[in-house]
Amino acid sequence: MTEDFPRTRNRRTARRRIRRPNPVVALMNAWWDRLLGAASGGGFSDAAEEYEAHSTSRDYVWNTVGLISWGALFPVLTIVVTQISGAERAGMFSIAFVTANLLYFLGNYGVRTYQISDLEGRHSFKDYQVNRIITCILMVVAGAAWCAWRGYDQAMTDLCAAIILFKMVDALADVYEGRLQQADKLYLGGISQTIRSLLALAVFVVLLVITGNLTAASMGMFAAAALTFLFVTFPLALLETPKSEPLRAKGVSDLFRACAPLFFALFMYALVDNMPKFVMDGVLAYDNQLYFNALYFPAQAVLLTVGFIYKPQLVRMAELWADVSHRWRFDIMILAMVLVIVAVTLLGVGGMNWFGITLLSLMYGLDFSQYADLAFIMLAAGGVTAGIDFLYQVIVILRRQRVVTELYFITFGFSLLVLLLMVNITGLEGAVIGYLVIMSILFVLLVREYVSVRIAYEREPEFEALDVKHAPEANSHALSASVVGDALLSDDRERARRKLRARQEGLDASDPRFNEREDARMRLTKRGRHAN
Repeated sequence: MTEDFPRTRNRRTARRRIRRPNPVVALMNAWWDRLLGAASGGGFSDAAEEYEAHSTSRDYVWNTVGLISWGALFPVLTIVVTQISGAERAGMFSIAFVTANLLYFLGNYGVRTYQISDLEGRHSFKDYQVNRIITCILMVVAGAAWCAWRGYDQAMTDLCAAIILFKMVDALADVYEGRLQQADKLYLGGISQTIRSLLALAVFVVLLVITGNLTAASMGMFAAAALTFLFVTFPLALLETPKSEPLRAKGVSDLFRACAPLFFALFMYALVDNMPKFVMDGVLAYDNQLYFNALYFPAQAVLLTVGFIYKPQLVRMAELWADVSHRWRFDIMILAMVLVIVAVTLLGVGGMNWFGITLLSLMYGLDFSQYADLAFIMLAAGGVTAGIDFLYQVIVILRRQRVVTELYFITFGFSLLVLLLMVNITGLEGAVIGYLVIMSILFVLLVREYVSVRIAYEREPEFEALDVKHAPEANSHALSASVVGDALLSDDRERARRKLRARQEGLDASDPRFNEREDARMRLTKRGRHAN
């Protein structure tokens, strides 16, 4: 009996030795070995690619997961801060995050959509990298100038600095994730975005619970994002994409010029959308920021839901618009989508009346019953915002998107007048009602623009040809960067796309087998569009 004991122990030890490692640990070890091998070898750009491209289902799944992780970060963080630090501190965190989100548009500069539509390779990836480094520096400088201009105290300035640095890493990582999308490996970009968002959330929560210091937790969030960029996003983009062409100073300056219209459009819309929060800052107590954002998130859910419904139909809408003899179908589809937006908004109002107020109170640990009427007004504003987003896509189909920036400037002027008056008179209630008013103004301006363009196209057919013929190059870039633009690519662009894909795969673009495969891919894509 005593002699068998050592044998039994040895067999157990042997089983422990041959036990397979945890899959996550094994993956991390393999990734670390690959990083060390690339660093000690010829460099990241010369390393062999290991992950497959053209995985459509994987692209969709991981891109969706990444976007949800990224988009849900602010609401979840706000809930956590409210529960741990209280409404006043959560309000400070909210306005700091809103400011950083606005500056993110400066860091991004509208280049992502231009980058992924650069099928001919007009700009090297090094051009995009240098452009993004410059815009990120400008983002940080603008953030410092904003804090100084607002006269924030040291605590608020430090908090803003930490969150702006975190969003700067987001903006920097975006160009590398765009590079992965260029190489038809969008799922890797989604994985990178997911890891960065979840790790930042985890570090923030742990540090806030341990220290109770909001600034320390925000700096930890920045450090976590920076680490994921250094050890995941940056090497992944270099390891899994072709080596970049040399840097050209003219290429960098051309990017600034070409993307300026799209940047101004995106930035102005974000500014108009966030104006109530900026007007409230310094006029009302910080807890009002929290209440406004808590009511704002369900309204954004209406926008997202409507987007999931209409975005798969954009290509079909472009095809309906291209059929000149049956454009009445295009108008009917727009009317149907407006009815869908109204229905989704009413469902949101019903849900808010049934359980929404109670759910908000539970999540934030605050009493939202006193803000029930404001919640309904905010949901109405969410429906109007969804209509604005949809109409913008319609105007892009009509190739009139350059006019939208002018409408944003007009709305911005109205927003200053309306919000300053209403917030100073009625406080939070004025901010919510004012938000609905300015969004309604922008919606009416977009409807007016659409109607005027449709009338011009019907009365003067030559107007459309002249408008397309003389459209500025920058606007054509903005169009090709959209989902609609992908449906309107010319034969020359299709040949350029195939040439780029063949180069990425190490094949000859003139190879009949390669072109047969691409023809089949196009047929499947068109079949899927018609199915939608």
